[in-house]
Amino acid sequence: MKRSLHLDRGKIAALFIDLQEEHRQDRRYLVEGYSDVLANVGRLQISARRNGVLVYHCAYIVDLERHRRPFHPVDVNGKSVFSDKDDPLTEICPEVGPHPGERFLIKYEASAFGASFPIEEFRTAGIEWVVVAGVWTEACVDASVKDALNLGMRVLLVKDACGSGQVAMHQTGILNLANRLYGGAVVSTDDACRLLEGETVEAWQVDGAVPLRYTFANASELYGEL
Repeated sequence: MKRSLHLDRGKIAALFIDLQEEHRQDRRYLVEGYSDVLANVGRLQISARRNGVLVYHCAYIVDLERHRRPFHPVDVNGKSVFSDKDDPLTEICPEVGPHPGERFLIKYEASAFGASFPIEEFRTAGIEWVVVAGVWTEACVDASVKDALNLGMRVLLVKDACGSGQVAMHQTGILNLANRLYGGAVVSTDDACRLLEGETVEAWQVDGAVPLRYTFANASELYGEL
């Protein structure tokens, strides 16, 4: 349901997940509508920087020599089939890349809040809300949101600043997260920017447990109502 939401800008951080070149250049891992996702991320970053919000960037880099994992897909040379450490397409897209002084983190697992994340920085800074955007919605975004909740963070999930391989994958990924986004909210980029500017908006917040019972027929409609 929609409820009024206002955020204390001194208690917000923004996290941008895996906005890497492979998602617009490698045909195996293209994100549908990626140019729109990047444009919306750019708007969020401008608002965050203008309002003194801490900005974090992360990139998924697979180094199987250091972090061997069972069943990980590899090519004929034993390299990871995605996000391999030697692939130049793991670079962050330059238009949404880190500015001087912003944190850039390499992660070795789906969640941004894995072993490499400096969660104590958040706690020391008094961060309560994490603005989350990035790709892929049902994979690394999903894992990051769930770990943030487990760490006691409130998540502001910016639905149109996230993306996946297909619209259906993205929309159902957002719906799945919305169903269990306890303590957090789902908003559009427009409303996220307004919140970062100190305004109050009407934001979708979960009421009860698992309220969104979607079907193939109505998933897109429910997504639009978030």
